[in-house]
Amino acid sequence: MAKILIVEDDKELNSLMRSYFENNGYQTNSAFNGYDAFCKMQEQTFDIILSDIMMPEMDGFSFVEKIRQSNNQIPVIFMTARDDKFSKQLGYKIGIDDYVVKPFDLDELNLKIGAILRRTQINNAAQLVVGNLILDKDEHMAYLDDEELPLTVREFDLLFKLLSFPKKTFTRSQLMEEFWDYDSSATSRTVDVYMAKLRDKTSRCNGFEILTVHGLGYKVVLK
Repeated sequence: MAKILIVEDDKELNSLMRSYFENNGYQTNSAFNGYDAFCKMQEQTFDIILSDIMMPEMDGFSFVEKIRQSNNQIPVIFMTARDDKFSKQLGYKIGIDDYVVKPFDLDELNLKIGAILRRTQINNAAQLVVGNLILDKDEHMAYLDDEELPLTVREFDLLFKLLSFPKKTFTRSQLMEEFWDYDSSATSRTVDVYMAKLRDKTSRCNGFEILTVHGLGYKVVLK
């Protein structure tokens, strides 16, 4: 049974969400600001976090930045009244998985949670099979129509990451930080060049497409 941490300072909404998700088969726990949530994460583990942005003591942005310093895997969905482009861009830049604007439909949010948890399970797998492409993490090898697909180590890692989280947008800065680390010669243009190479090498793949998200970065969509 998946466990959800609901970080929302509106106590009535927090309670409503707990009741809804527990009725839908989840375990839940509440926090009312980012600091409270971070403390609870030191005591127990969660499978996904639903977090408001505007909260006292520690807001959602600071909370996600703090947990991403030590946990880069746990999925986070922002749920907020802020519908501006800057907030969305900043949220994805610091590592959230999705962004919903209040007032939202709990049934739709439930569907998003299910999809993200399935993607998380895929990411933990040693092998990905998407259409006629196989990516084997243990071998660090790619096979297209049962023939080896020549990918560099970085190309493989980038593709495995994107395919592990279909529909999730990764910003150029996120990809640079994870796959180029402290390489001072790498720029956002470097990411674009690698993506162009991946598109070319996977042009015969029938199960997915690499899309450019204007002003942000890249994502994979399954066919």
